[in-house]
Amino acid sequence: MAATTPSEILSVSLQRAIRAGKDSLVGNVAIRQRIEYIARNPQNRAGLRLVMACALAVIHRPTVDIRKPYTEIGDADAFSGRSYDEAYLTHFLQEHRLPGNPTTAFLTPALRNRNTVLVPGLNLVGRPPEVYQAALQLFDDVRSERITAADLLAEMIRWLVLMRDEKEIRMASLLSSLRPTKGHTSLSSEGIVTLVEQHLRLPRSSRLPVLAVAAAYRAAEIYLGERVIDLMGHNAADRQTGSLGDVEITLVDDARVVTSYEMKMKVVAREDIDIALTKVANTEIDNYIFITTEPIDALVQDYARSLYDRTGIEFVILDCVSFIRYFLHLFHRLRLQFIEEYQTLLLAEPESAVSQPLKEAFLSMRLAAESIE
Repeated sequence: MAATTPSEILSVSLQRAIRAGKDSLVGNVAIRQRIEYIARNPQNRAGLRLVMACALAVIHRPTVDIRKPYTEIGDADAFSGRSYDEAYLTHFLQEHRLPGNPTTAFLTPALRNRNTVLVPGLNLVGRPPEVYQAALQLFDDVRSERITAADLLAEMIRWLVLMRDEKEIRMASLLSSLRPTKGHTSLSSEGIVTLVEQHLRLPRSSRLPVLAVAAAYRAAEIYLGERVIDLMGHNAADRQTGSLGDVEITLVDDARVVTSYEMKMKVVAREDIDIALTKVANTEIDNYIFITTEPIDALVQDYARSLYDRTGIEFVILDCVSFIRYFLHLFHRLRLQFIEEYQTLLLAEPESAVSQPLKEAFLSMRLAAESIE
């Protein structure tokens, strides 16, 4: 029986992709290269969701024009690409652990609020522009019958399956190399500080201070009598989640937040403290701690300290690396637990928060550091 629903179409396409393995489903070399370029581009993952959503729509409703994924266009053959993207692709990609943006492509600056037919040469003002131009050319390829939408969708999924499997093989190899150190570490406290500090310096590492602080509390929970509340998503705003900061600490036997950490990959300003004051109004929190990777302004630090007499809450700004260093020396015998907790939290993060290269970099750096030590 032929697939009739978008979910069934995706399932059939996945099976085609798996059966094909390393053999392309597309004979035209130029088209095949365009699909691979979009699938593998590390700078822009929205392009693949755009192509997949539009191809899925055409397979599901053959009368629509793949170049018209906006109902605002007003033509009878226009459709909502965002609806197909959000309703079907998010779950499909997550279910099969396929690399891609966690949210719809149609809310990216290049694609939102449009009512234009997507044809080659159209400037979508997205980066890198080559990704969008490749997608527009693929739409023209489908419209001109140089490739079917079914082959386009299955070939895109084939590349995602290959990428997923390549990633899992690399990760398994790195983790296997680290396993002999399980249960002990040759790294000193200072060695671990250096390792984490180097990791923090890598590009797109804004989530890492959150994981470092959470790892410290998880490692020492039974000694501190305090625990970390489950971390919120990287892009979740405090006002949406109701949280006071990036990391929230409660007593082990109590749900009340006693300490909140807010991470800043910039110099903490007085305005940041004033915003925090608003958030903690009418709470019973004891400490509000800013963790920064940048130098601390002495005047702002003094302002933070001055608030205790007025609020009964300790406000302070701490340097991220210094925090980790002090913790590891205070709890020297827990340094293995700390690095294991940090690694566990790191690998559990979605790629939208911590990229795959950033995860692999840490494992490689840890393996190299432990081999030297």
